[in-house]
Amino acid sequence: MYQFSYSEVLHDNCLDARERERQALDRCIELMQRAERSGPRSRDTIEAVHLTRQLWTFFIDDLGNTENSLPEKLRADLISIGVWTLKEVEAIRIGKSSNWRAVIDICTAVRDGLN
Repeated sequence: MYQFSYSEVLHDNCLDARERERQALDRCIELMQRAERSGPRSRDTIEAVHLTRQLWTFFIDDLGNTENSLPEKLRADLISIGVWTLKEVEAIRIGKSSNWRAVIDICTAVRDGLN
């Protein structure tokens, strides 16, 4: 029979969660890159906007939870990044911006920081 300490289980759960977050950001980045190539009125743009909004809304909600174990300053910084991302994606959606590159760069930096 295997026995694991509580801290080992928590550590594994955190690693699994980070991997899922990385995968979600990878998918989001992939869709944004396709949207950037396809143009503002494309199906790719609709999908990229939708997924990006869902993902960052989830991140912001999680980061705002007091039970989140990240340092408070990091959580606040990531929430600010998330709010900016949501605003930029909305500007893209309504045609006031086509700045996919900045959103892609931000998401890539956050994804790379999950290591």
